[in-house]
Amino acid sequence: MTEKPQVSSGTQQRGFASFSVRIREMLNKIARDRPAQLALLIFAVIIFVFTALLSLPISTASGKRAKFIDAFFTATSSVCVTGLTTVDTATYWSPVGQFFISAGLIIGGLGVMTLAAILGRAVSRHVGLTQRMLTAEENQSSLGDVGAIVRAVLIVSLTAHSILLISLLPFFLNKGEPLLASLSHSYFMAVSIFNNGGFVAMREGVLPYVGNWGLTIPVIFGTIAGAIGFPVVLDMWRHRTRPRKWSITTKIVLVTYISLLILGAVAFAAIEWNNPNTLGQLSTAGKINASLSLSTVTRSTGLATLDVGQMGETSWLLISTLMFIGGGSASAAGGIKVTTFAILLLAIRAEARGDRDTEVFGKRLPPEVLRLAISATFAGTVMVGTGCVALLQMTNFSFSQILVEVISAFATCGLSTGITSALPFGAKLVLILLMFFGRTGIMTLAAALALRSRRRTIRLPEERPLIG
Repeated sequence: MTEKPQVSSGTQQRGFASFSVRIREMLNKIARDRPAQLALLIFAVIIFVFTALLSLPISTASGKRAKFIDAFFTATSSVCVTGLTTVDTATYWSPVGQFFISAGLIIGGLGVMTLAAILGRAVSRHVGLTQRMLTAEENQSSLGDVGAIVRAVLIVSLTAHSILLISLLPFFLNKGEPLLASLSHSYFMAVSIFNNGGFVAMREGVLPYVGNWGLTIPVIFGTIAGAIGFPVVLDMWRHRTRPRKWSITTKIVLVTYISLLILGAVAFAAIEWNNPNTLGQLSTAGKINASLSLSTVTRSTGLATLDVGQMGETSWLLISTLMFIGGGSASAAGGIKVTTFAILLLAIRAEARGDRDTEVFGKRLPPEVLRLAISATFAGTVMVGTGCVALLQMTNFSFSQILVEVISAFATCGLSTGITSALPFGAKLVLILLMFFGRTGIMTLAAALALRSRRRTIRLPEERPLIG
């Protein structure tokens, strides 16, 4: 018999080292040349990791393995900071499972481009020019500030979580919960609120606390802090004594976000004021509280103290509209973003007035910004439309219910009329795809299109087609 050649341990180590080098070089090249694709890949890998963690028996309260679709759906909803659930978070998952969910919320809340920048540095020891451009595009920062942006994101996130935890602790202590349970619930809800996740750790949920300022004040301010975006928070902090130096992004986000917040609250109050299943049984102060809270959470958090399923279809349409718009760029919020919405309105105003340029706050917006806004809105509309068609074919629910569910998944908001758990397997997969691409697609599309801008020396003759 011929003896098989023995492979020495040294040869095996050299082979493994060579394989590691090749993998490292491949990731380094992707980080330099295709950072948007790397970000999507990283996000997908993280989702599958959390799916595996939630599939462990220790993650469920029963000690049995969760169904794959429930673990996969919850992991995607957590990492994509959505809040839609197929099972009850407080009763189905164990404390370990809830910890995994909170960890997914924190990672997802950091932002896909910021996460890509962190991992890109770990792989290549530096951030390539393209990676710097993409991260700067998301955070509206200069190329040299990427490292500072990453540090600022972590500092802002940790600070906000700590403030919310301290703010929520008296609420849970006043409920009569032990200190350890109060700390656990305060931590989970702080993570869920700031990262606009929408998961709830309390068995009774948040509906019994409609009009309760002890809960709604942290929810409102925490949601706003997470939804306006890290660049806005950083810019406001840097120029806290000189608002005139705020960037154009900060001004647009603040004005648009606050305007939509106030208009939404007024509209909800007017529509639901006499509805006995929502605002009708509350005092005037309670109605104002609930309307303001609902207008805030429809932008991304989804922690509604009113039963969305008991609202009228007019309110569902308003909720869908606010969710579709979403929050600020580079934030935990989803949607097409308030800057996109504001730019479209500004362009319409300029066209109606016959202005040559689109202007705001004494600045002229370049044409490519409008093209990016149109592209982002169109992409979002296509995703929502496709999702609605798919779910209408798979279920017997009404179009209004499907529209709320689909936009909630796309905008990573988490509000629902109560049909999520009743959806068939295929419909849940559609929502998973909507959550993933809603969280990553619009942002990476805008960044990728921004980097593909090219200048042509020779331009074709101009001719205007008929519009309208």
